Amino acid sequence: MSDPEPRQIPALVTAMLHPADTRVVLDRRGSTVWHVRSKDAEYAVKVGYPIEATSEWAAAEWTARAPAREGAVLQHLGSAAAHYGAWEQGTWNVQPWHAGSDLHALWKPHRTRHSISRPPVRDALACARSLAELHDRGCAHGDVQPMHFILGAEPASVALIDLALVHGATVPQRFDFPYRGCLVHYEAPEISRSVLESGEAVPTQEADVYGFGASLLMAATGWRHVEYPDDASRAEQRRLIVERTHRPVNIAGMLGWLVNDMLRPEPRDRPTMGEVCKALEETSE
Repeated sequence: MSDPEPRQIPALVTAMLHPADTRVVLDRRGSTVWHVRSKDAEYAVKVGYPIEATSEWAAAEWTARAPAREGAVLQHLGSAAAHYGAWEQGTWNVQPWHAGSDLHALWKPHRTRHSISRPPVRDALACARSLAELHDRGCAHGDVQPMHFILGAEPASVALIDLALVHGATVPQRFDFPYRGCLVHYEAPEISRSVLESGEAVPTQEADVYGFGASLLMAATGWRHVEYPDDASRAEQRRLIVERTHRPVNIAGMLGWLVNDMLRPEPRDRPTMGEVCKALEETSE
């Protein structure tokens, strides 16, 4: 059976942007994203729709609201170029397109099974500053992963993307939904524990710090923060995150020590993102 055709950009959005060129960059369960070029600018356009239940996963409705929620977060953070609304199957948003390479792709040459990784501290510092800036605004990202840091051509230019799960921003109730964790490869133990116990959790800045440490570990070495089988269920993965200690951090120098600190099991024992930035600044001098 052939894969279904991706959704189309809603007519309202097409009329607003007058695209000269469109390219699908992501088409997965509940979400489709396009890179749109108009006469004067480039945009990311996201549409969301409900996930239907199958033998492999449960139904989910929150994916239909996620683009509008992210649009509201972007406006809360001051992005005048962000827009959002509803379409017949869910919601959409329009936001500026960020050119560059994500941290995971950028650090691919540093990943090896046979030696200690030595990725550039300047990249880690630029990413840390973008997350610290969000924290300074009183928010937690809730979905920190290396693919969400886009490093541009300019030195220290980083865009922190995928803000649909941000906690601390003003979001219209009709577009809000409970937080049920993030990609478990970067999920803090306390978040996993809460999701296992109640099905929900609250994103925190401390969990973001853990997620940033896990992101640096994955980008630099290719290893998840905690070992679990590829075919384990999501619940089993979370149980192992709660019960096991993280992998040894095979990253050279002060960056490795700092990742170890960010991966401490107790949230209160982790550094703040401000402290992470300060340590990286001293390391890069």
